[in-house]
Amino acid sequence: MAAKAKTRTPAGASERQRRKLEAVASTTRQDGETKFERLIYERVRLGIMSALAVREQMSFNELKGLFGDISDGNLGAHARKLEDAGYLSCTKSFEDRRPRTDYRITEQGRAALNRYLDHVEAVIRATRG
Repeated sequence: MAAKAKTRTPAGASERQRRKLEAVASTTRQDGETKFERLIYERVRLGIMSALAVREQMSFNELKGLFGDISDGNLGAHARKLEDAGYLSCTKSFEDRRPRTDYRITEQGRAALNRYLDHVEAVIRATRG
């Protein structure tokens, strides 16, 4: 059984600062597990998820073109982690006798990306004042 997460605020924190810190801390679930999506946090995986959030489908080569400095193996490994988590769907086919891999974001992946973005927005609001 997981212990409930507690929010600690500095003794001298103003009420406004406490509210900001609580807003960031409220991104944890009742069971104490964080809503922060660590899987999406990595630069390449965040780029993949963000690109697929605005485009219905993208091929492996289109995704690779977004990064420029990434190897096929590295991009494939990141995409596989997202696929294994259920955040992406992958369709393999042939086009003019050449293999083609297309990716789509799943509903579960969209929800995970939104949780990640909500957390980042809460951190930004708390930091900027």
